[in-house]
Amino acid sequence: MSLFKKKKKIDPAETTRMIRRVLSENFSAHKFSYIKAIIGSLMISGATVFVGYIMRDVINDIFYRQRADLIIYIAGSILLAFVLRGLGSFIQAVQLAKIGNNLAAIYQKRVFAHLMKLGLNFYSDHRSGQLAAQINQNISGMRDLMNMTVTSLARDAVMLVGLLSVMIYQEPFLSLFALLIAPPLILTVTYVSRRIRTVTREVVHLNSHLLGAMQESTQGITIVKAFTMEDQLRGKIDGLIEQAEARSNKIASVSERVTPISEILAGIVIASVIAYAGYRAIAEQQPPGTMFAFITSMMLAYDPARRLARLQVSLERALVNARMIYEILDLKPAQSDRADATDLQVKEGTVKFDDVHFAYHSKDSPEYQLVLKGISFTAKAGETTAIVGASGAGKSTLITLLQRFYDLDSGRILIDDQDIAGVTVNSLRHSIAYVSQQAYLFEGTIADNIRYGRPDATQDEIVEAAKLANAHEFIMRQPLGYDSPIGENGVTLSGGQRQRLSIARAIVRKAPILLLDEATSALDNDSEKRVQQALETIMKDHTTIVIAHRLSTVVNANKIIVMEAGNIVEEGRHADLVTIENGVYARFYKLQSAPQSETLIG
Repeated sequence: MSLFKKKKKIDPAETTRMIRRVLSENFSAHKFSYIKAIIGSLMISGATVFVGYIMRDVINDIFYRQRADLIIYIAGSILLAFVLRGLGSFIQAVQLAKIGNNLAAIYQKRVFAHLMKLGLNFYSDHRSGQLAAQINQNISGMRDLMNMTVTSLARDAVMLVGLLSVMIYQEPFLSLFALLIAPPLILTVTYVSRRIRTVTREVVHLNSHLLGAMQESTQGITIVKAFTMEDQLRGKIDGLIEQAEARSNKIASVSERVTPISEILAGIVIASVIAYAGYRAIAEQQPPGTMFAFITSMMLAYDPARRLARLQVSLERALVNARMIYEILDLKPAQSDRADATDLQVKEGTVKFDDVHFAYHSKDSPEYQLVLKGISFTAKAGETTAIVGASGAGKSTLITLLQRFYDLDSGRILIDDQDIAGVTVNSLRHSIAYVSQQAYLFEGTIADNIRYGRPDATQDEIVEAAKLANAHEFIMRQPLGYDSPIGENGVTLSGGQRQRLSIARAIVRKAPILLLDEATSALDNDSEKRVQQALETIMKDHTTIVIAHRLSTVVNANKIIVMEAGNIVEEGRHADLVTIENGVYARFYKLQSAPQSETLIG
């Protein structure tokens, strides 16, 4: 089931818990910035409340009683209030922007670090492009969660309370009438908030799916053009865009329902107050200052009241993103270290599979099917063990299990009699050099990609590894040699060149165990022979397990394991296996069309 499934019901207390969690994790680190932002908010609130209060003196003392001696003082105080309001707005905006940017950076680092801990089972359920796009949206959406909370409490709530106090002080009866706007507004906000939760999650999911599809199309642009898929993909993307647009429009129509209702209610109250004030001024000859101050305060109070009314709607949208981020951060890595895990100590490098059973899906899943069924064999230290078999036999699964990308259903895998389930994942993988079937390179220079095998490798070691992998010559033909950038996934290099760089990366690692998953499959015959010679030199000092693709890889192995449908059906040396009548390996061997041909067997 997808991590980002739509939730039908949300515990009302979850909103409070989520806000508390975000505050507890982040407030202390930004407390001084928040104090500055709160001071700025209080300056805004205080200045606004003062403007509402001083209107009584403006009308009564200046215009009604015509006291010229007070003009400079009243005008000066109003100017000072607006200066403070401007400074407060600047302080608040700058501090909250810094906090928001820092929070986004913190969560980007946290999420990426956590993603690096999660196992392959997580990535098999989530497309990388869609996941990256969705996380980006979630972080952008939740960065303002704390800022909204602080702003609403320190500015809008304080401002509203202050202005209401002025209103009550000026006209208690009218203040009570004005507050009648609250109940219908609260009911409207509650309804809208419930609707906004589901719609927001749907929009995030749709947008991430859209961005993921776009990324997938651009990465596979060669295939897209080769198969003239432009119109098909354009139709697919257009459909996703239209769905995302429709859901975004739905959010706008739902969230903005608060606006007309609040405007209508505010209009009723303000019109009624003005009518009543006008009646009193005409019928009772009351000085207009008090009523003018009341109306001014009420109209100034409308903005913070409206923002607070919309706060729950805005928070719901931010909280949906926060929940989705924490759904990832709260995932426990499937291959985490045990509490008593120790570092792997490799002295010889003997690898033993002991009655290993494995399925990619759990037993309660309809897709449950054993991939490995009681696999047992030993790869002796310093020797080369080749694994052959048809596609789907379980060859590559052995490689993934040895690196503990997944945990076993039953059985054990031992290295020098140490169960890998009881050692730290970091020490295990540092003891292994791996060359995958599909060479993957990272954006950067050629030297950078080789050095990923061992960050402390010297330039001389990098060059030596490249020479052993038959990569030095084509590297030196690049414009900047080892400092040449290779683009996204080595787009500037051929498939064979990328594979040789991945082999050099494994060589420079200097690990005691070497895993080759059809490592020479992307090379032409000449390059494959030269790389195979280099690999054979390296294999002499390593325990090597090879997923065999060509007979040239198999015939020189110390042991060959033949697999079929998750079982080991034959085991031995090349010379022995080819003599087995009707044997699986012998059948592979007979498939060669000529003595000089290269036979594919995996």
